[in-house]
Amino acid sequence: MSDHSAPSQPGALGERKLAVLRAVVEEYVRSGEPVGSETIAERSGLGVSSATIRNEMAALEELGYLSHPHPSAGRIPTDVGYRRYVDTLPAGGRLRDAQRKAVSAFFDETVLDLEDVLRGTTQLLSRMTQYAAVAVPPGPVDEALLRVELIDLGGAALMILVVGQHGRVDKRMIDRPDRLDAQGVTAVEKRLRAFSGLTLPDAQARALQLAAESPGAERRVLGDVAEALREIQMGEGAEHVLVGGVANLADDAAKWRADTIRRLFEALERETEMLKLLRDVAAGDLAVTIGGEHPTTGGWDASLVTAPFGTVENQVGTIGIVGPTRMDYLSVMASVRAVAKRLSDLAAELEQ
Repeated sequence: MSDHSAPSQPGALGERKLAVLRAVVEEYVRSGEPVGSETIAERSGLGVSSATIRNEMAALEELGYLSHPHPSAGRIPTDVGYRRYVDTLPAGGRLRDAQRKAVSAFFDETVLDLEDVLRGTTQLLSRMTQYAAVAVPPGPVDEALLRVELIDLGGAALMILVVGQHGRVDKRMIDRPDRLDAQGVTAVEKRLRAFSGLTLPDAQARALQLAAESPGAERRVLGDVAEALREIQMGEGAEHVLVGGVANLADDAAKWRADTIRRLFEALERETEMLKLLRDVAAGDLAVTIGGEHPTTGGWDASLVTAPFGTVENQVGTIGIVGPTRMDYLSVMASVRAVAKRLSDLAAELEQ
């Protein structure tokens, strides 16, 4: 296929142009400075003259893969250039030894509460990549329940205990009806055993149905159970985004425009916007969204590398990295993929 085909077409570049593009991207990621042909000739090992490389870089600029920020400066990759570079990377990038050890050490010490693990995971990923990490934990609406229990605390108090499949535990204190004796508590407890495996909305509906079928004191308690399940769905456990390592973005602020870094910080604080973005870019495997490929990341001049985690039957959540388009994509992709795999293993373990 001709080298002058549109850059969006697969195979639009010849082998040498791809090699020059790859060298420019990697040098620009390393240095943060526009890249000249002499630098590529010296460091890339392509075995051609700087004049030949200069001609190839001019052609890449004409095709839209590189841009020329100043008349006398070198060139930098465009979003299209980064995309072509990312599409040529090997699918199974390897972690460095220190990164692999950090991942193993973290997951060897985790507790079986997925949200707590995810909070730690965002910090782990941000340390590994020096960018900001984001995670979407499983929403309580989608999580199956291991059990719902009614615990007699003695006196006038009862406790509703709700345990989710991914380690989430919610407790609600309720008043004990005057006419509810120990036998009545036991009767309600037996009914609640059937809630195992239901989602919160299904369990709430079941509690309301049982309440309608039960005598007075038991009806009131089952109504309280339904209300507790509704509150859990609507409360702090509702779908949200965990963010770690935002300070790493501040370290990159000099490389971004001031208004870009401000908009990025503001967006990270608005969960609704981040959730919409993460849903938009979600894929069945690792996904890379570069700059203007999405209106939100285009406004930040940023890239987003994400991967789902969970079991084959049930995608549990999403983990990812936010950073400048001048990102070490190979390392970030390997890091996100490795962490998503360990999270999927943990999710499978929690479902057993």
